[in-house]
Amino acid sequence: MVVCGLACWRCRWLLPLLLGLAIIMGIIALAGRGWLESESAPYVQQASLWESCTRGEEDLNWSCQSLMDYGWGRAAAATYLVGFVILVICFALAVIAFSIEILRFNFVRGIGGLLFVVAAFQIIGLVIYPVKFTEEIPLTGDNMFSWAYGFGWASTVVVIGCAFFFCCLPNWEDEVLGNIKPTYYYSSPERAPYLN
Repeated sequence: MVVCGLACWRCRWLLPLLLGLAIIMGIIALAGRGWLESESAPYVQQASLWESCTRGEEDLNWSCQSLMDYGWGRAAAATYLVGFVILVICFALAVIAFSIEILRFNFVRGIGGLLFVVAAFQIIGLVIYPVKFTEEIPLTGDNMFSWAYGFGWASTVVVIGCAFFFCCLPNWEDEVLGNIKPTYYYSSPERAPYLN
């Protein structure tokens, strides 16, 4: 017997919790300086969503250039940021929806639709960034897209998963609300043969 699954009223906070996790990963991606980094020493290049920094092999100071000077930089930052803001709104709506005793399932499906919009915006930003960065910014040495960029993708993957669950949750409305009567299986015991 499954004690707690997705279609369980006691476990209704799992989806908002996952959205909260996606928000945390999105904050790390937005604030992190590890979108692009040098792969090995000497570490002469690093970039965030907002700026690209380089330094000489012996120099300790970073020289930074804003990516907001480029149209593609503004587009990547804007699309990812718009997706993040909609994600925060979806989180607030999910908390409200799951706090109400009588869950509005059409409301939940709308949150799922908004989460697909979030994923679309984030994917656009996450694709624009590496393509245009490698075309227009001169790279020094061996570089890799690093941990903060990975957190951006992780947030997007969690959002896509939550979007599917939010859209499918109304299909289990009766199970979630406990409206289904349990099914009992009764089998009559075999009669013992008459002993004569």
